[in-house]
Amino acid sequence: MRRIIINMKDFIFSDAVAQSLRADPRGDFTVQNAASPEEVRQYSRLCEPFAVLLEVTRYPSYGLEERLKLRDQVKADNPDCKIVLVVDENSEEELARQVRHAKKEGLIDQFIYASVSASYLVALMDTL
Repeated sequence: MRRIIINMKDFIFSDAVAQSLRADPRGDFTVQNAASPEEVRQYSRLCEPFAVLLEVTRYPSYGLEERLKLRDQVKADNPDCKIVLVVDENSEEELARQVRHAKKEGLIDQFIYASVSASYLVALMDTL
């Protein structure tokens, strides 16, 4: 089983993503929703996650700089863990550009736009 930790500000979206990953018949995902970045850190120390899925917004604790710091902390404990950022490319155009740049620079393993379908998100996570 591949464990995925999800931390998103939007709980409804987070829950929908988790349900989609759990329900996928092709996947072997175990999903842990984390209510805060601190929980992401705690879970990543305990369970050696396959991937961490983090929403990036302009809100405190969810900004790109904070997410990259959290990425460093997770990778310190789990160097093989994949870091995937989710950003709303429609309402956060500049932030989406910065996230794309982080991918180009090799700071993250993948990014996903919030507007993608659940099936696409699951397929992308399966290919990491």
